Amino acid sequence: RRRARAPPLPPPPPQLAAAAAQAQEAADRLAAAREADPLKGRYGDLPLIQSSEKTGRVWRRLDTLTDADVGTTVLVRARVHAVRGGGRSSFMVLRQRSTTVQLLVAADEAEANVSRTMVKYASTLPKETVVDVEGEVVAATVASCTLASLELHAATIRAVSRAAPLPFDIVDAGRSDADVAAAAAKGEALVTVSQDTRLDARVVDLRVPASQAIFRVQSAVCQLFREALLGMGFVEIHSPCLIAGASEGGASVFTLDYCGRPACLAQSPQLYKQMALAADFDRVFEITPVFRAEKSFTHRHLTEFTGLDFEMAIHEHYDEALDVIDALFVSIFDGLNERWGKELEVVRAQYPAPPLRYLRTTLRLTHAEGIAMLRAAGHDIDEMSDLNTEAERVLGRLVAVAHGTDFFILTRYPAAVRPFYTMPCPDDPSRSNSYDVFIRGEEIISGAQRVHDADMLTAAATAAGILPDSLADYIQSFRYGAFPHAGAGVGLERVVMLFLGLDNIRKASLFPRDPKRLTP
Repeated sequence: RRRARAPPLPPPPPQLAAAAAQAQEAADRLAAAREADPLKGRYGDLPLIQSSEKTGRVWRRLDTLTDADVGTTVLVRARVHAVRGGGRSSFMVLRQRSTTVQLLVAADEAEANVSRTMVKYASTLPKETVVDVEGEVVAATVASCTLASLELHAATIRAVSRAAPLPFDIVDAGRSDADVAAAAAKGEALVTVSQDTRLDARVVDLRVPASQAIFRVQSAVCQLFREALLGMGFVEIHSPCLIAGASEGGASVFTLDYCGRPACLAQSPQLYKQMALAADFDRVFEITPVFRAEKSFTHRHLTEFTGLDFEMAIHEHYDEALDVIDALFVSIFDGLNERWGKELEVVRAQYPAPPLRYLRTTLRLTHAEGIAMLRAAGHDIDEMSDLNTEAERVLGRLVAVAHGTDFFILTRYPAAVRPFYTMPCPDDPSRSNSYDVFIRGEEIISGAQRVHDADMLTAAATAAGILPDSLADYIQSFRYGAFPHAGAGVGLERVVMLFLGLDNIRKASLFPRDPKRLTP
């Protein structure tokens, strides 16, 4: 059979065709002028970089430039953040990550070093184009750039990679609510970009300085998590995400066909952390993707997130694990404040929030004490219920006022609201040796002492509606002798969101996944 031919593409609208023709005509004129320019070797588009040569040149990072560099010539590769002017001079802003510097491209009288054609070339470069610039570092006052006491005077400028038209402007996406409100008070309307639009073009959105800083903070949390736990004698492990049965119970799992057998994506590394403990790894931790097939459309839920998990043998009491959580998070918070202050400033410039308050020894309350605080404040809550989002927020505010902290631990949750492998309290089987940890009134950690007796675990799984045969290897591991143990699972994106005081977890997820979003 002959294939049906695809219908011809419709012609572009007349106005777009005219604009394209004008742009091409301008480009042709500029190319002709450059060809006649004796300084043409100082500017122009570079050929495709294909690793064809090594020149030994050294590129400088913008964030390494200081007043001590004034008078020197440097080579930088950066993005064109903004351009204005033309004629005999053009001012540009160059950006690397969240660092910006002003660039002056100015023709001298004799056009011996910089020609007017070079100025025109620079002024027509599209925003977000990657350029190589060689120029002198000059003292200046430029309040609009992060390098406020310096600027560069260009001697050469070459495009490495030209940017296509952008889905939105980086400056528009980087505006704070305060900037928009201040403009509105003056009768001005500033362009803003919706969260969905930003997420649809996430690669461009991630160039916004605050976005850059958020993910450097996220990287820092992982680094500090590792540093602290390695310093406490923990070993990092890597467990499988493809498993035969639900690790947390319930139906919120992504199922799949695994070579003809049913399988699912792990809701947590829980089972394998515990099995590692049974294998004599006394203290383990893991940083891993976690999958939850929950149709949650909230500001704090994702269907895939990053879990910071740890598990440890205990001798007598799960307070030993709480001591680790206490030291771990005080170390993380101290580290962020002391070593990543610049990134925190960049985030707060767009998303203002008060610094997190935390105590040197973390506050611990029982679930019953938390319920009592809520009831005393006039909230009618069942003492054996889990806390919903609103109750958590109210309790967070009450704790902040009463104890002066935004970070606290709640223990002894009702057994009915915890996973099947949670150890019940010895003095009250209706409660469990469990705990949640909160930042600014939202839960970031769930943990507990685990059941390490195989028969008790089998009965608990059965009662939860989980077939013990689907967990046969897990349960069997405890029949060979097991250490009492406890642990916790931490949501990385929630930690970042709440430490920074962001309003939505999607801002702290590189390419967020939720029930409506599977791309980009």
